[in-house]
Order: sequence, then C-alpha cells, then structure tokens
Amino acid sequence: MEPVAAQGQASDVIAEEGNIIIEGPDGVAVTMSPDAAEETARRLLRAVSEVRGENDNLTD
Repeated sequence: MEPVAAQGQASDVIAEEGNIIIEGPDGVAVTMSPDAAEETARRLLRAVSEVRGENDNLTD
C-alpha cells in the first residue's frame, strides 16, 4: 500500500438528530452514533498522544 499524504485540515463535527456527523475535506462525511463517536474520539486522542510521544495515561 502506498503512503497517503496526511490531511492538514481538521474535520468539522456536528450533532444533528441524535447522531454525530463528521465532515472532512474532499467531501468525506461520516455519521456515527454518540457511542461510536465517543470511542472514536478516545482512539484519536490515544493515537495523537502516541505520535507526539506523549504519555498522557489515557485509559480505555
């Protein structure tokens, strides 16, 4: 698999009709339940911490 260029623009996040909508660059859109969005947020924070070499002691 070829490396993909990292996107430098943050996604927009909207709460609508009980769901979370994430709108990213190039027309990417994902709709998640609140539980799925919450777990995704935890995973994103954990990955960011790992990449930055931080030890924030994030728990599951």
